[in-house]
Amino acid sequence: MTTTSDASNAPQTADGRPSARRLLIVGPPGAGKGTQAARLAQELAIPAISTGDIFRANVSGQTELGVLAKSYMDKGEYVPDSVTNDMVRSRLDEDDARDGFLLDGYPRTLDQVEALDGMLTELGSELDAVLLLVVETDAVIERLVARGQEQGRSDDTEETIRRRLEVYAEQTAPLIDVYDKRGLVRRVDGMASIDQVTASLRDALGA
Repeated sequence: MTTTSDASNAPQTADGRPSARRLLIVGPPGAGKGTQAARLAQELAIPAISTGDIFRANVSGQTELGVLAKSYMDKGEYVPDSVTNDMVRSRLDEDDARDGFLLDGYPRTLDQVEALDGMLTELGSELDAVLLLVVETDAVIERLVARGQEQGRSDDTEETIRRRLEVYAEQTAPLIDVYDKRGLVRRVDGMASIDQVTASLRDALGA
């Protein structure tokens, strides 16, 4: 399921890069989001922003939000959306994200979609596209089980991976529906080679 748009016809900035520069990348565990986010962000000269990176930066930097998040994490509790939202808002307000960004791992819930809408409105911005990596469940499970065996990760069993994929589907389907209705979703075949997926994502920005 590759995209059919022609990158040569994509709206571009003066330096030749696609003008779609405020992006989300979405896909299940094992779809290769991190790899593709890093590649695409480098090409577009925008920051790839993952919630995991934001959490680690705030906790290690002992920011006010990081200390608050750590207080929940240390008790084994879920970090409230309000804290996550504030971290993302703070990151999007940094200078390197003013001209674009690629979000990975956020939003995860409908409440976070609403929160992100509010943040972007405050910044006088809006999303250009949501890039969805479409993969085959059995192939992803096989890929993650193999990775778990190579890295000695006991949590990457077929049972736990299937459950993670189920949770992803439950949480993500409503988000995709919302963005689909806005005409923002660009579906790309995530089962192709890494280079082919990158090329398809690049093409999708002209859709």
